[in-house]
Amino acid sequence: MNNEFHAGAASRIAGGKAIYGVPLGILMLQARFPRIPGDMGNGTTWPFPVLYRVVGGASPDKVVLKGATGLLPDFIAAAQELVELGAEAITTNCGFLSLFQRELAAAVNVPVATSSLMQVPWVQATLPPGKRVGVVTVSAATLTPAHLEAASVPLDTPVAGTEDGREFFRVLIKAEKDDMDVDLARQDVVDAALTLAARHPDLGAIVLECTNMPPYAAAIQEATGLPVYDIYSMISWFHAGLRPRRFD
Repeated sequence: MNNEFHAGAASRIAGGKAIYGVPLGILMLQARFPRIPGDMGNGTTWPFPVLYRVVGGASPDKVVLKGATGLLPDFIAAAQELVELGAEAITTNCGFLSLFQRELAAAVNVPVATSSLMQVPWVQATLPPGKRVGVVTVSAATLTPAHLEAASVPLDTPVAGTEDGREFFRVLIKAEKDDMDVDLARQDVVDAALTLAARHPDLGAIVLECTNMPPYAAAIQEATGLPVYDIYSMISWFHAGLRPRRFD
C-alpha cells in the first residue's frame, strides 16, 4: 500500500518520503537540445507529475553511440536518489538504456522500465498471424543485439534509423546546435518509418525507440497507416499501475 493521501484516508497516516504525489522518477541524459511538448523531457507531456534527475556526463553521444560504457554506477546512484525522494518506479529517457534494465531493477528494488523497446513483445502479441512489429530508432547502426535482448525483443525485428536525415540525428546525437527545426525533425522520423514499411510489407505496427519521437507519432501513423507505440504509451500504462483510477 502506498502512502499517498486520498479522500477517506484514516486520520493517522505514515510518512517516510521527502516528496509526495509523484510516484514516477525519470532518469535524464545530460543534453541541451529543445524538448518540445510530447518529448519525455518536457514536463507538460505528462498528465501526471513526474520527478526528474539528470545523470551527469550521460550525453546522448556516450549512451547512443558508445554503449553507455562506464555509466552504470551513475545511473544506479541517480535512480536510488529518486527512490529516496519518493519515486515508486523508475524509467529513463533513452531507449538504449535497456542495457541497464536488470541492474537498475536490482539496485532500487522498485519497478523499472528503462526502454520503450520493452513494448515490442506486447505489441507483437496483438497482431494477426503473418504480421510483425518494427522499430524506428534514432541510430540503427548502434542498436545492437544486446540492446534488443535486454528488452526481450526478437533479434530479427526490422529496424530503421534516422542517421541519414537532415535534422533529428544531428541535433539530438551529434549536438551540433541547441535549436531544432521541428518540421525537418518530423520529416526525418516519418521518412525512417516509411522506409521501414517499404522494406517490410509484413509490418503490422511500429514501436519508437527514441523518447524524443512521441511528438511525431501521429504523423507516423498517418503516413504509414499502422499503429504506433512509443515511450508515452508505455509510461502511461506503467503509471496506471502505480495509481489505478478510482471508480468510487
